[in-house]
Amino acid sequence: MSDILQQLSKVLEERKNADPDSSYVARLYDKGLDAILKKIGEEATETVMAAKDGDARHLVYEVADLWFHCMVLLAQQGIATDEVLNELDRRFGLSGLEEKAARSES
Repeated sequence: MSDILQQLSKVLEERKNADPDSSYVARLYDKGLDAILKKIGEEATETVMAAKDGDARHLVYEVADLWFHCMVLLAQQGIATDEVLNELDRRFGLSGLEEKAARSES
């Protein structure tokens, strides 16, 4: 399942050195953190709206946009997608309530 995430992560890294006029992602990087965060906020709102509309296909489309822009943020911050996958793996099988309680104790 993570092959596409790895491929996309590689492309996102490559776009860090691309001309902003040649790539949407390079343009986002060039505009900086605030532009990336704004885009994530927009995509999160569109995801919520698609879910409220009950259109599964539209919801999948919007979640893909949201995940993509979150991956742009991770790359911009120098965080590998694998770090998020490893965190999800660490949490797998834990009670959500126990995991949340453990975080608040830290």
